[in-house]
Amino acid sequence: MIKLGNFLFHYRNFLFPVFYALLFVPSPFIFSSHITAIVVGLVIALTGQIIRAITIGLQYIIRGGKDRRVYAEELVTGGIFKHCRNPLYVGNILILFGLGFVANSWVFVLLIGPLFVFFYQAIVRAEEDFLHKKFGTAYEAYCRDVNRWLPNFTGLGTTLSEMKFNWKRFILKEYNSTFMWMGAAVLVSLKNFYFAPLDVPFQASFPYLIAIFIVLALGYGIIRFLKKSKRMTYS
Repeated sequence: MIKLGNFLFHYRNFLFPVFYALLFVPSPFIFSSHITAIVVGLVIALTGQIIRAITIGLQYIIRGGKDRRVYAEELVTGGIFKHCRNPLYVGNILILFGLGFVANSWVFVLLIGPLFVFFYQAIVRAEEDFLHKKFGTAYEAYCRDVNRWLPNFTGLGTTLSEMKFNWKRFILKEYNSTFMWMGAAVLVSLKNFYFAPLDVPFQASFPYLIAIFIVLALGYGIIRFLKKSKRMTYS
């Protein structure tokens, strides 16, 4: 599992594009209404995005790897990491399953989504192996106190009130992935309304979905310009 996790970590940047593409695989529908599917899916995905937002905004963890290998400069145990060892991954999993519901796809939710969870479990095992070797007893104590996946909400209010939310860090770190998953939601919705307009004709949904995509693209372009031009930075 650890070897698989290190391999997947090395190529982790390709995971989301591949799984986004799998949203378009033909499948029996979950709901008889695409509108219901979109609403349910967005609630799940936005829950995941909120978890990621709070995590990054409060205390960002520098564990993005080094030379495409698992790496960590320090053991981060504050912020949301006080309540869950892998909150960013929990957010990612919720976003992906949310997209599966937006796609109204039984195949994605029952087959492809669990495969994504398995891949993340392997990556986490590889990270845990690295952290255990580097931080030893300190990491063992952290693992005893904090769950790997299931968040512990005890004291969460105190954690949120005691720390300052860094909006600029959240925006600059998340704008790309947020545009990607929201853009995928729009595109897969367009596909469903075009090929199987269960409740809303494609002609009626098309202008709204295109308008949403244009707004997302404009937001992405503006934030990217502000980041690259150094007009927006964070400390």
